[in-house]
Amino acid sequence: MKANWKDYCGDREFYHKIAAIALPISAQQLITVGVNLMDTVMLSSMGDAQLSASALGGQFINLFQIFCMGIGMGASVLTARYWGMKELPSLRKAVTIMLRFVIALSTAFTLATIFAPALIMRIYTPETEIIDFGVLYLRWLIPTYFCIGLSLTCTIVLRSVGQVKIPLWSSIFAFFVNIFFNWVFIFGHFGAPRMEIAGAALGTLIARLFELGFICGHFFFKDKKIGYRLHHLLMRCGDLAGEYFRVCIPVLISDGLLALGNNAVAMVMGRIGKTFVAANSVTTIVQQLSSVLTQGMAHASGIITGHTMGEGDLEKAQRQGYTFLGLGFLLGCFAAVLILILRGPIIDYYKVSEETKLIAWELMDAISFIVVFQAMNSVLTKGVLRAGGDTRFLMAGDILFLWVASIPLGILAAFVLHWPPFWIYTMLKIDQVIKCVWCYFRLRSRKWMKKIKAAPAN
Repeated sequence: MKANWKDYCGDREFYHKIAAIALPISAQQLITVGVNLMDTVMLSSMGDAQLSASALGGQFINLFQIFCMGIGMGASVLTARYWGMKELPSLRKAVTIMLRFVIALSTAFTLATIFAPALIMRIYTPETEIIDFGVLYLRWLIPTYFCIGLSLTCTIVLRSVGQVKIPLWSSIFAFFVNIFFNWVFIFGHFGAPRMEIAGAALGTLIARLFELGFICGHFFFKDKKIGYRLHHLLMRCGDLAGEYFRVCIPVLISDGLLALGNNAVAMVMGRIGKTFVAANSVTTIVQQLSSVLTQGMAHASGIITGHTMGEGDLEKAQRQGYTFLGLGFLLGCFAAVLILILRGPIIDYYKVSEETKLIAWELMDAISFIVVFQAMNSVLTKGVLRAGGDTRFLMAGDILFLWVASIPLGILAAFVLHWPPFWIYTMLKIDQVIKCVWCYFRLRSRKWMKKIKAAPAN
């Protein structure tokens, strides 16, 4: 039977399911952006050097975080599908492999930060003042890798089975914890020493420790849906290892290359000058603020598509893919308008130099254009196509367009042609436009729907 337009629009139950998943995730994302916003606003009063140091030092933390997202999202392709198949033993094995990976990764980043913080900062900038502040910032954040790794991946698994409220509550409480301790330690209130950039790092560390206790306490000791416990970390997973690596490793490589690409972008910006870095840190917050609904939609599209395919209804999954793409376009347009409305008040609120404000204003124009494509791209690459198990294709797209188009064109625009900030930023993000078109044709081809095997019954 041929589908009509109403089938592609979706029914009330479909949108109710989207709202139940996307809105709490979007709220959690909004809280995270709020924390970052308060960090930058508080540090902006300390000058461009400390603001730039926290932004560039944070890039290394973000590098780790995106690797963790790759590990977690790769595992969620399996956990969402196994949840739809009602295959809990296989689901728990996928979680075990995921956690072993993230513990190893956390150890590697922790050791790198302990032994080479100055080398890490020199990757992003040659300016001695920024490097010194960045080393101080990173040293305070050494324990956060295990906190971020475990709480983030466990959060992604909880979301993949429809549990979105626990991570939301965790973020709400962590938001207030972070802001309070930032205020105390950055400015030296309640008799605490005035620590400035180190205080921002300490406030973040305290909030991360809280998140670890909240999320992992629930996941390992209270959750009954998945029923995962600490002793499962020692379970044998060899029978699922092949399927896990086939699906998840391309996701990890794809997100890892994205993280490295974002860091390469940060390196380009760091060498343009601290005013450009400070301006970008202002605009990044606005971009994140305007795209929180898109992030929620991307996660919801992946979870719902995974469940639908786990139930075996491939035709329904294809129709839902088109629906999600249309919703992504609408949310992208909304985000673009929101950026243009908010840019003036937010830029004026920051205590930065006039040159920084002028660059930030120009970057906002570029972001308002890119964000439309980025929204559609996120729904497909982080949601529908990834949930379908088409992870190798997505990995190829990330390698090709980020490293062959965005980074070379960005370097050319910044250092050879000396274009204005608008065009430098547009070139650095041009992969979002190309991938949007690339993934649309992949969705149409129906080749993105892959079969996933469960572990043999013991």
